[in-house]
Amino acid sequence: MCGIAGLVGSANRAAALSAVERMTHALAHRGPDGCGVESWPRAVLGHRRLAIFDLSDMGRQPMLSPDGKVGVVFNGAIYNFQELRHELESRGFAFKSNTDTEVLVHGYSEWGIDGLVQRLRGMFAFGLWDDSTRKLFLVRDRLGVKPLVYSVRGSEIAFASTVRALHFGGFTDEIDEAAVAEFLEFGYITDRRVIYRGVEKVAAATIVEWADGKLSAREYWSPPVAAASSKISFDETVEQAEELFLRAVERRLQADVPVGALLSGGVDSSLVCWAIRELGGDITAFTVGAPGDPFDETADARATAQALGIRHSMLEINADDSPDIKEMVAAYAEPFACASALGMLRVSRAVRDEATVLLTGDGGDDCFLGYPEHRHLYMAERLARRLPRASANLWRLLKKGFPQRGILRRAASFMDYTTGGLGAVASHHDGLPFYEQHGMLGERFRGVHLDERVMKWSFESARNVLAEFLEYDRHGRFVAEYMTKVDGGTMQHALEARSPFLDQELWEFASALPFDIRLHKGKLKAVLREIARRRVGERVSEGKKRGFTVPVGRWIAGRWRATVEETLRESILGHEGWIRTEGVLRQLKTLQPSASAPNQLWYLYVLENWFRYERSLPVKVEREASQQIPVGAAAIESADGLLKEQEVAG
Repeated sequence: MCGIAGLVGSANRAAALSAVERMTHALAHRGPDGCGVESWPRAVLGHRRLAIFDLSDMGRQPMLSPDGKVGVVFNGAIYNFQELRHELESRGFAFKSNTDTEVLVHGYSEWGIDGLVQRLRGMFAFGLWDDSTRKLFLVRDRLGVKPLVYSVRGSEIAFASTVRALHFGGFTDEIDEAAVAEFLEFGYITDRRVIYRGVEKVAAATIVEWADGKLSAREYWSPPVAAASSKISFDETVEQAEELFLRAVERRLQADVPVGALLSGGVDSSLVCWAIRELGGDITAFTVGAPGDPFDETADARATAQALGIRHSMLEINADDSPDIKEMVAAYAEPFACASALGMLRVSRAVRDEATVLLTGDGGDDCFLGYPEHRHLYMAERLARRLPRASANLWRLLKKGFPQRGILRRAASFMDYTTGGLGAVASHHDGLPFYEQHGMLGERFRGVHLDERVMKWSFESARNVLAEFLEYDRHGRFVAEYMTKVDGGTMQHALEARSPFLDQELWEFASALPFDIRLHKGKLKAVLREIARRRVGERVSEGKKRGFTVPVGRWIAGRWRATVEETLRESILGHEGWIRTEGVLRQLKTLQPSASAPNQLWYLYVLENWFRYERSLPVKVEREASQQIPVGAAAIESADGLLKEQEVAG
């Protein structure tokens, strides 16, 4: 894992070097093991290194081709790099390092960018500059595990691992109101938007190409569509899935540094720990718990570790801890309010002393269908295919007099999905409407609307609603919340997270399975639960899905209330017209100490702290950067090397 940055197209080389140096400095936490900068007449690449493969200086970046005309800055891990290396060596390429990055340099020379990317298996975000053709390529992995953003300004394009780095490089400054609204809707910002104007996110499975001031993008992969029926039995499916899963875990154990694993009380992380033991790996499993909380999983995790016979470390987070909001807003470049990120940060901080790579169970629910809404939408889809088209209009008439409370409200929602499809699913969200109903939104949101709130309801969509939802979710919550949570939390403490369930072959296998196989006999994540039953035990396989949570809602209503109220009473959000302070404080006062605050108050608390943190950083970063001589930058000769760089050969 690393931090990458670059600037292409600038006619002012000194200014370009200075901007890239500021960006790499802002990414220092992602790569504490080294720093590098390389320049060409019209391009500068910068890198912060977290050494995982080949810890020697031979692994430093930017990495160049032998003639110096191709340069790469890379963040991630290529799990099949050894096979690719052997193939390239057989074609005459000589390698100087034992890193996965060097495969990108020689692979591009042999296969071109499209041929190279099709061969890569792993998680990655990289920038590749070809000085011969004056082309920049920005590439993001298939599932969007690693982040990559860019900003076009006239004839220049700047890119970095985070939007915060672009901000410090001077490429963006204005807040986008629609992005803030989206954060208040979901608690995160999707890949369709960025908190600052003038910045774009490279989409998952996409190659962005910049040539002579012209920008183009192309998608290079998409998961297969679920088959209508299965050619293999459920038992055969389980056997194939187990084989692919073991292979995926084995790939992710490759490293020249210590490896650990995250263990909750659930199926996915338990399977990861089982597979590691099965493969002969010697690791410690780490668990974060919230003692006394009904969602706490520490007892189950402890039992699983004992059953597998692996070392286990317990880490507690509780309401007596002050809200570690500063660490959270520091870790995430955009406002981000996934409460379990507090646990991710806590475990990452503790694990970093014992391991540099952490295997997780992320992604199992998404590809093998483990969320309750997956089953609900599958049932809605099956019912919709049995109903006549006229039933959609009939339901809209009946709904007007249908009770909207308790189990009847859930029944009404189900009928909405059955007759309205994805549009109905997207509209059943209590984000922005909550703020509006309670008079909490300020003038800055006047005229702002979100596309998700106006998606068309369609009976045709209802007949295919699960497949449509999976695609919608993959481009939304999956990459923007789940992948962001893990990357931001682990990279804040220079820790590389790897998940076997994000393996390309396993994901493609699972995505092609019919829904009735993945939800066999109505059971969520049936394939993985059956593997768990056979290999770990009934207790794990039959356990209810709870998901790790940090109970911030209860803590805001209780122990954190005074801190939250003080913060929001004198807030930047209120002063600048984002919120109506009186409406927010009124909502806080209605909370009983034993109640749980709505998510929307937590979102506002996070957003306020993000604004405060962001406003304080530019001065701090510039001051620190001015006191620090760049380390490991071959293009810099002295303390004022930003103005005295050597030209790369050619």
